[in-house]
Amino acid sequence: MAKAPKSPKLRIIPLGGLGEIGKNMTVFELGNDAIIVDTGIMFPSNDMLGVDYIIPDFRYLLERKDLKIHGILFTHGHEDHIGAVGHVVEQVRRVPLWATPLTAGLLEVRLREARMLNETNINIFRPGDTIKVGPFKVESFHVCHSIPDCVGFGIHTPYGIVVHTGDYKFDNTPPDGKPTDYAKIADLSQRGVLLLMGDSTNADKAGWTLSESVVESAFDNVFRQAKGRIMVATFASHISRIQQVANATKRYGRKLAFAGHSMAENVKMARKIGILDIPDDILLDVTRVNSISANQIVIMVTGSQGEPSAVLGRLATGNHRLLEVRDGDTIVLSSHPIPGNEEVVSRTINQLFRRGADVIYDPIAQVHVSGHGRQEEMRLMMNLVNPRYFLPIHGELRHLKEHAKLAIQTGIPQERVFVVENGMVIEADKFGMRVGERVPGGYVFVDGSGVGDIGKAVIKDREILARDGFIIVAVNVDRSGRLMGEPEIISRGFVYLRDSDNLMKIVKDTVQETLTNSNGARNGKQRDRLQESLSRVLFNETKRRPMVFSIVNER
Repeated sequence: MAKAPKSPKLRIIPLGGLGEIGKNMTVFELGNDAIIVDTGIMFPSNDMLGVDYIIPDFRYLLERKDLKIHGILFTHGHEDHIGAVGHVVEQVRRVPLWATPLTAGLLEVRLREARMLNETNINIFRPGDTIKVGPFKVESFHVCHSIPDCVGFGIHTPYGIVVHTGDYKFDNTPPDGKPTDYAKIADLSQRGVLLLMGDSTNADKAGWTLSESVVESAFDNVFRQAKGRIMVATFASHISRIQQVANATKRYGRKLAFAGHSMAENVKMARKIGILDIPDDILLDVTRVNSISANQIVIMVTGSQGEPSAVLGRLATGNHRLLEVRDGDTIVLSSHPIPGNEEVVSRTINQLFRRGADVIYDPIAQVHVSGHGRQEEMRLMMNLVNPRYFLPIHGELRHLKEHAKLAIQTGIPQERVFVVENGMVIEADKFGMRVGERVPGGYVFVDGSGVGDIGKAVIKDREILARDGFIIVAVNVDRSGRLMGEPEIISRGFVYLRDSDNLMKIVKDTVQETLTNSNGARNGKQRDRLQESLSRVLFNETKRRPMVFSIVNER
């Protein structure tokens, strides 16, 4: 009797989202066949100067020439889950995408902007549908989050079902009237769940996350009390919040405008597919907001994380081309700062206050609630799914650790709980699950049109320049290496040259002394000695370490 073919190992490879908030991306492999769940971006932290955003390091996929990627599946349409799709599609051509209607619309917007729309096709499914992607059978189930059309996945494998929750909370009174699909999750459990991959974002917060419905009453209070213009800042993809603001705008007889290209495009798309219900008669072009009374205007803007190039950041600094903050404006920040962004958001709020606005933000008023479940919801998810193994995902390392503790408290044996970071492979076969080797899983910085062309060395240089500035000393020397004329000194961000005569004299003396003692050194050696001497003298005199450049021209 012929033996049944041996099932290939299951390999789960998180390329983003584990050890950080954002850039979520996970690969599922059976032999040489693979699918991907999500391709997100991450916002840069304060020390990543000049970086626009960060995408996952997916070079592993490009190096695996034998790997057939059958599709990319998306849990929902937030930027930390879809934002890198253009970059991935550019490198992994002709891979089909799978998404619910709203997520598909948001993907189309992103791909059109990246000029990659013709390089793939988007397949639409509904929450609750079962889809076949290559050898993978994937069951979807609806979950509540802070955007409509969110799903988790039950991925069938030879060793049991892998449940990927996506971002979720258990909201029994969601704005769209569609609570999380408890029945489908329980049904998956009855059929045997090998592994639960659970959202960990709020793992360090006790209790339950509040329902999105509480925001309705908070906005009602804001609209009732505001005498002038109302501006609401939120994520461009926060469609549920946009609907809540539109409802309040209509209720109070105001007009609604959108400032920010990404938000305007998302609204246009969501109205077209019927997800957003905003009557034409309350919409106002943002170029006309100065032509009607302030007490009739609501403006939704991007930049709730304090991004300097977004609308709110430009308003805070007075650099927006159409809008400016006025006395009497009410500005609502309907978001929580992403970890690492707290300082930037606080600075933005203070700048807005300084310009005369009344700024409302959580915890001043309940104008935002998290879209992620807290500890009790995580316990409920574990009990509903009843998995053999558990892998916390979507969070910084501290969130993953706390979620792991909850899993152990819930009854999952400690040896079956994996806390891993990006690039660490989880393997499964008939003998169980274990942590395997590690593949690349770091950061890829996107700066302007450059993708991955700056790394830690460049970021470190930018930190030095931002902290202590630079000084350039250009000198002319004759063939014997002796100084000809006065050195030219240029400084930025270090000292103001006109007020630093004594320091400049010391710099010139150091140049003269170094060149005199260089003993005929030429070209690079002469330049290096000059830079070393200047760096040492400048630190001794100022206790600062500017970046020092020297230019030696031989005449």
